[in-house]
Amino acid sequence: MPESAAGPLHGMVVLDMTAVVLGPLATQILGDYGADVIKIEPPGGDSMRSNGTPRTPGLGSIFLALNRNKRSIALDLKRPEGQAVLRRLIARADALVHNMRPAAVARLGFGPEACLALNPRLVYAAAPGFGQDGPDRDLPAFDDVIQAACGLAALLSEGEAEPRYVPSLIADKTTGLMLANAVLAALLARERTGRGQAVEVPMLETMVAFLLAEHMGGLTYPGSGLPAGYHRVTRGGRRPMPTADGHIAILPYSAEDWFQLFDLVGRRAEAERLGVADRSRRNAHIQELYRLLAEITRTRTTAEWLAICRRLDIPAMRLIPLEELPDQPHLQAVGLFRESLHPHAGPIREIRPPVRFSATPAALRRPAPRLGEHGPEILAEAGFAPAEIAALAAAGVLITPPERMPA
Repeated sequence: MPESAAGPLHGMVVLDMTAVVLGPLATQILGDYGADVIKIEPPGGDSMRSNGTPRTPGLGSIFLALNRNKRSIALDLKRPEGQAVLRRLIARADALVHNMRPAAVARLGFGPEACLALNPRLVYAAAPGFGQDGPDRDLPAFDDVIQAACGLAALLSEGEAEPRYVPSLIADKTTGLMLANAVLAALLARERTGRGQAVEVPMLETMVAFLLAEHMGGLTYPGSGLPAGYHRVTRGGRRPMPTADGHIAILPYSAEDWFQLFDLVGRRAEAERLGVADRSRRNAHIQELYRLLAEITRTRTTAEWLAICRRLDIPAMRLIPLEELPDQPHLQAVGLFRESLHPHAGPIREIRPPVRFSATPAALRRPAPRLGEHGPEILAEAGFAPAEIAALAAAGVLITPPERMPA
């Protein structure tokens, strides 16, 4: 992939000790923004290398989607020699990011205090499952566990026979976005003060804050006895509406939107009766409004409703299956999907960074790496002599594809 104009983080070195989804998403964002992201993997590699839809061993679809713009070095950090290598890399890094359990990292000798002693300008960012000043600090955490613990699974289960999860790793990805955001803020503070710091982005606390942004409800007022939740969306019947030939996402939001729809089918009197002109009265009757909306949308096809909504400026879109997204006209026009030739996985399709910068563009600069693909060059840049690199490889501390070893 060709190099492009430098991104906003050009020149920054990020040590990526993350795995699975949460951390790799965060560090990929930093890489998209121009940072040199060095992915430090154990000898067996990131477990996500084998997940998703596989075609090439070690380069499954999820790994490819979360690890572009990174270089890989595989080190055995349980060995003193591997730990010594990492200490030398930390000394020249701008940030270190991990989503391991803090106690495990500390046992290896790489807790925040130890790393900041090696490099006082380092931004040390950790994303544990739970905040480290609480009783659950040492518990393991994955997306399903956090969806349950933050209230999301219960919220989705209102009125359902069985609890369920969002069919997306939303806790991992939401926390990953917050983690990238926190690293950027800490880097900015470092540029102003000259000092690094430790940053903690726990999954549970992040997801509770995310979920309750609109669902605090009665929790906002201690002792009120009022229920939590934004009932306009939890109990109002908000869902894709049936049409004559399928379903449509349609959201009459303002009083004008509602009146236009009811006028269209000659039912303005019902709009008046349900008080759509006043937001409070409209919200009080939202269940009946959505029931009537479902009756109305059944009278025309999806295409007909989309044309009507475009004309009336009412928000609406058809439901699009995942398989059709690359062919969606808007996404095609903005070039969200890119096809390229991965040097080891062959032809692939990937998503460009969705953020646009006018002067320092984010870019697809590197394909997702093979395990240990860049180990020798990373160590050479850190000042290791060829003999040292060869010795680390011979001892099994550095794991790398044979053709990547220096002659």
